Amino acid sequence: MSLWNLVSHMAPEEFSSLSTEFPWSLRCLLAEWLENQPWEFINGSDAFCTSMASRMLSDMLEKLRSAAGSDGQQCQILQQVSSIESTFRRDPLRLVAVVRAILEGEKAAVLKRDHHLPLSFHRRQEELKFSLGLQRLQHRVREIQALREEGPGRDGAVQSPMAPRELPTLILEAVKELEAAKQQVLKRIQIWKRQQQLAGNGAIFEENLAPLQKRCENLVEVYFQLQQQVMAASTELGPELLPRLLERFNEVLSSLVKSSFLVEKQPPQVLKTQTKFQASVRFLLGPRLLKATPKPYIVRADMVTEKQARELELSNYSNTLSESTGEILHNMVALETNPTSGNCCANFKNVLLKKIKRCERKGSESVTEEKCAVLFSTNVTLTPSNVSIHLQVLSLPIVVIVHGNQDNNAKATVLWDNAFSDIDRVPFVVAERVPWDKMCDTLNLKFMAEVQTTKGLLKEHYFFLAQKIFNDHSASPEDFQSRHVSWAQFNKEILPGRGFTFWQWFDGVLDLTKRCLKSYWSDRLIRGFISKQYVCKLLSMEPDGTFLLRFSDSEIGGVTIAYVMRGKDGSSQVENIQPFSAKDLSIRSLGDRIRDLGQLRNLYPNIPKDQAFGSHYNKEQTGKDGRGYVSTAIKMTVESERDQQPPSTMGAPPEAPQAPMFNLPMMQHELHPENLQPLLAPICPPTPFCPQPMPTSYPTVESNIMMVPDRLTPPLPQVGAGQGGGQGGHPSTLSRVGGVLPSLSAPAPHSPSPMLSPPSLSHCQDPAFRTPGPFMPSQYMPGEVSQLLPAGPSAEPQDEEMPELPPFQPVEEASLQSPPRWMSPSMDQPSASELEQLLEVPLLPPFAPLPQHSGYPNSSLSSWGLGDARWDDSIRPGHA
Repeated sequence: MSLWNLVSHMAPEEFSSLSTEFPWSLRCLLAEWLENQPWEFINGSDAFCTSMASRMLSDMLEKLRSAAGSDGQQCQILQQVSSIESTFRRDPLRLVAVVRAILEGEKAAVLKRDHHLPLSFHRRQEELKFSLGLQRLQHRVREIQALREEGPGRDGAVQSPMAPRELPTLILEAVKELEAAKQQVLKRIQIWKRQQQLAGNGAIFEENLAPLQKRCENLVEVYFQLQQQVMAASTELGPELLPRLLERFNEVLSSLVKSSFLVEKQPPQVLKTQTKFQASVRFLLGPRLLKATPKPYIVRADMVTEKQARELELSNYSNTLSESTGEILHNMVALETNPTSGNCCANFKNVLLKKIKRCERKGSESVTEEKCAVLFSTNVTLTPSNVSIHLQVLSLPIVVIVHGNQDNNAKATVLWDNAFSDIDRVPFVVAERVPWDKMCDTLNLKFMAEVQTTKGLLKEHYFFLAQKIFNDHSASPEDFQSRHVSWAQFNKEILPGRGFTFWQWFDGVLDLTKRCLKSYWSDRLIRGFISKQYVCKLLSMEPDGTFLLRFSDSEIGGVTIAYVMRGKDGSSQVENIQPFSAKDLSIRSLGDRIRDLGQLRNLYPNIPKDQAFGSHYNKEQTGKDGRGYVSTAIKMTVESERDQQPPSTMGAPPEAPQAPMFNLPMMQHELHPENLQPLLAPICPPTPFCPQPMPTSYPTVESNIMMVPDRLTPPLPQVGAGQGGGQGGHPSTLSRVGGVLPSLSAPAPHSPSPMLSPPSLSHCQDPAFRTPGPFMPSQYMPGEVSQLLPAGPSAEPQDEEMPELPPFQPVEEASLQSPPRWMSPSMDQPSASELEQLLEVPLLPPFAPLPQHSGYPNSSLSSWGLGDARWDDSIRPGHA
């Protein structure tokens, strides 16, 4: 956006007093053209400044006359143009001062209103300054040439328009201006590198290097022109001045050449070993300076540590690397010039970091805080001087990981370094403490880039994040603005009462929003970053059914629904539904879950939920599909505490009995009757599964967790028939379902048909049952496997195809010569007498042989192999 785009929307009265010599109507006709001229950088009164001012006056008059031809007030505008020409033709530098004052006043007005100027305006001004400096340098070269050809005191020589001065003095001024132009180019390259680093956090980045390459090539052209004039005037310069000038020339060219060797495409800043990656380097002056050779120049990529990078920086990249800190495959690529695009590049397409050598870390630094970089290097020969030069450039800092679980902390290191490092720094030094407002900008930038949304964080979000990272709930938002946040607070110190750091929690929110909640966040349907206490304050006075969505404060990557309901005493109370993870929302979307819950009526403050979330509902299929099958659907319900049955009635069957399930446990190696007694005792009453009250404040979602431990170890808790059991049920969501704990129940003497029945969830609260199975995340079932199995932790389960099972044979007909299917081959087979004693107790009810088992679970019966834990929706009471 240009400056004029902002000024044109402001009241003209604010600028009426800027200049009485230049009418505001003419300023409006010139529009953006006026700010695209170097008025601010013509500060002298020499011949070059005068000639530039005269040329700009002529361009302005031509622009005004062409604009007046299409305006209704043509005569009046032409009169004003004639007045401008007569006023400033004799003194064009006065026009420069007048226009400069107008532009300064416009900038002051915009700064007063917006507190900043457009970035494009700053960039354009920088380009104008360099272009004017280059023109001044070319003017100096022409002056030197004219003065050298005329010669001092030559008869009949035409006097130069400039005041007479000595040739060495003029050359020294030209070399000084050349060095100033070089510094501008180097500064622009540093800005490009810094913008490239900020782009790693999501900042907008103009990565096109063509304008920068053109700037370098133009400066090198002027460099060779000036050098030629200096060499031609070697006699006038003398033996003392000439070597000093040539040394300064060589330093200018060396700096330009080395700085123009850039990493155009950075390697991944979180790099996993044994993973291929891509990168590319570009030599901006390659098409202009590289000498053609029979063999192409080779660029090499090596991994260096932070210490090695610091040593290279201190030597101004004149030293060569002694030893690489990692082994990189396919790390040598040719440096080639594309004649079509005019680019000189080396593209690394299939690079692989095979291994990394860790260096000594300082203090409590972890491997994910260790930074290294890729060093790209080559040797080239330049024309026309045939000088060989060694080019080296470092990539952005890289954190090397060897496992995916290090990715989160590695991203924190990269984020901090990208956001808070200085342009000219010693590799890879970064501040340990930064202002909180800068941290807010970084988090907002990262959030918008990761989620790919235009809706960023708000002030109330920053306030909640400040309370969380500083663990201070008494300070005001203004108090946090003056605070500094440390790296330790960001990703080293565990949050109070939690098991994770601030960044780990925030990154979980990023991932969840990016994967499942992008459209909801972009529509501002998620309040998001807000505490549970403040939610209660907001909703406490709202009518029943008012709800809002917030990110879970106690879980990583969870979103929860807080809503108002009436308690048993008629008072208003706020409930928080158990948070939904990305896995939950992949099974049923957030919009469909909100539609399922009749308790939810209005999105806070007072938006009907169908109006707010109607566009996010998925169309539900009804009737039969194309193959003739009746459609099914998953629905979510919430069971609040007032709807739960008291513990004394938990044993009553609310529904028809479910189909029995038969799973045989893995027995111990020693089979004796006394060892089997705990297994043969009645473990659970023959009642259907019923969820228990939750121990937390989250209402239970009617989608039950049914857990299958891989092994059973005696002694098991014995609960008499009809007993309800101890603690409340574990909170669950639709995605957190599993198998039923297998059990063997010996029949009571009066029982006509003994059967296997699933235990109540309350029976599974004993630590012996909390063994995470291969399909049950351990975060929902705490406990170590090594504490449960006498032989230590079992091997990690492998994904294998389920074998076909033949029809089940009755026990009395089974052969005693081979071990049963449910026994491990390594078990000692019991003697016949022991089996006879065991068979005195009828273990199983009479039933028909099982059908042949396919690769999919049966919809009504489970007959899986030993130790397997699969999902089986048929054993989930209360679900369609």
